[in-house]
Amino acid sequence: MDTSPITARSLQKPYHIKGDEFERAYKEFLSGFRTWKELSHAENWLVFYKNIGPNVCIDETSLSDGELYTIVTNKDAHGGKGAIIAIIKGTKVETVVEALKHILWYERAKVLEVTMDFSESMHSIVVQSFPYATITIDRFHVQKDCCDAMQQLRVKHRRQAQRAEMKTRRDVKLRNKRNAERRKKYLERNGGKRKGNQGRKPDRKNKKYEPKKLDNGDTVCELLARSRYLLMTSSDKWTDTQKKRAKILFELYPDLKTAYSITHSLRMIFSNKNATKTSGLQSLSEWYKSVDVFGDKNFCTVASSIKDRQGEVLNYFVNRATNAAAESFHSKVKLFRAQLHGVVDVKFFLFRLTNIYA
Repeated sequence: MDTSPITARSLQKPYHIKGDEFERAYKEFLSGFRTWKELSHAENWLVFYKNIGPNVCIDETSLSDGELYTIVTNKDAHGGKGAIIAIIKGTKVETVVEALKHILWYERAKVLEVTMDFSESMHSIVVQSFPYATITIDRFHVQKDCCDAMQQLRVKHRRQAQRAEMKTRRDVKLRNKRNAERRKKYLERNGGKRKGNQGRKPDRKNKKYEPKKLDNGDTVCELLARSRYLLMTSSDKWTDTQKKRAKILFELYPDLKTAYSITHSLRMIFSNKNATKTSGLQSLSEWYKSVDVFGDKNFCTVASSIKDRQGEVLNYFVNRATNAAAESFHSKVKLFRAQLHGVVDVKFFLFRLTNIYA
């Protein structure tokens, strides 16, 4: 338990022990938690200056009850021992900067590059705490914002289709009800009989409404719901079913086809292994023009956010640095938290976390 993110309960069966009792014994006597020198301030900040390196990631994550912690990690540790540089409660700039000052300035000066997302608070923290570091915006957060804009357009069409289907369903129900009432009056006037076989048999009052099916068997609402994944992936990875669905989708909604093309072109800009900052800037300029022509509000917002931090976005093309190390570490934290079925004692959780990863 000192070196792996496992729980005491997971040791019950193989070692024939009582997990709850062993966990209490481990916490109080075996682990050294009560004599931990960081115990007094552990819930507010933890700093490990020896783990600092030239390549750093910064991001926030939740440990318990939605409480956010700012985590600074060393990319060169690859999510293993020595990965944690600092864990600080909250995301307030002043609080985090003050905690990072426990690392001497010449140690912080060793940081040459920091990768992060578009967070303004994280940006201010990096500028004040690591003054000599180059800031690089994670390419996957840039692409995610663009994908989110495309998905918002898809959801907008889906809601419109749902409203149209509900209206049609109500209209059919009312029409059937009116026809049934007319039929009832007609039969009352004619003694309960029809005159010969004239006219068609009217629809039942409770006849089930069947929405129109497209060529692939989906309704319009189902088509828009089931297109979520294919819009997130490259067209060369589509299955035959997805290709057929995409063809129908783009015929019905040309703006979704344009949105997919814009999103894919942004992905290709960052995927080009031979791209430099100069060529990346030229490609982004062309991409801005295509967004302006498209005119969608959400895409324009994404383009504006990229323009505002364009220099930091283009820094990706220097070392191809991403925030994947931070996201990977956060996944490990969440998995550890899930194994514990939630964090009851934050200090003990941080004690175990830092024993494994600091």
